[in-house]
Amino acid sequence: HLPYFCRGEVVKGFGRGSKELGIPTANFSEQVVESFPSDISTGIYYGWACVGNGDVHKMVLSIGWNPFYKNIKKSVETHIIHTFKDDFYGEILSIVIIGYIRSEKNFSSLEALISAIQEDIEEAKRQLDLPEHLKLKEDSFFHLTKGKPVNH
Repeated sequence: HLPYFCRGEVVKGFGRGSKELGIPTANFSEQVVESFPSDISTGIYYGWACVGNGDVHKMVLSIGWNPFYKNIKKSVETHIIHTFKDDFYGEILSIVIIGYIRSEKNFSSLEALISAIQEDIEEAKRQLDLPEHLKLKEDSFFHLTKGKPVNH
């Protein structure tokens, strides 16, 4: 399934990423989450992300149930490795998922969860510096057209 190309509107999530974790995430709507292939494994992935027609940045992504928070709905949460001045709810987020880092797991504390996420971010940065991954940063998928959002 990888690379997996996905585009959708950024919606309000659980409000935990920025506030509790200090790691803001962009969340897709339930419809976009439901459009993901049913056999894509839950876990932590890395790839490229672009908001609107902006620059393409490295990202790390969680697909699943977030066991630490005991979610009842599957979510797809993208942490873009870039600092944005403003929120971008309602904007179109385009992502290309390139690789898998690890499976989902529960953590004994918030600190352990934050530490694991920081390690995931560092691993994503390392992987995305590889020449075979850098080329996807330039993919024409990141140039929005007026057409419908497409996931494939």
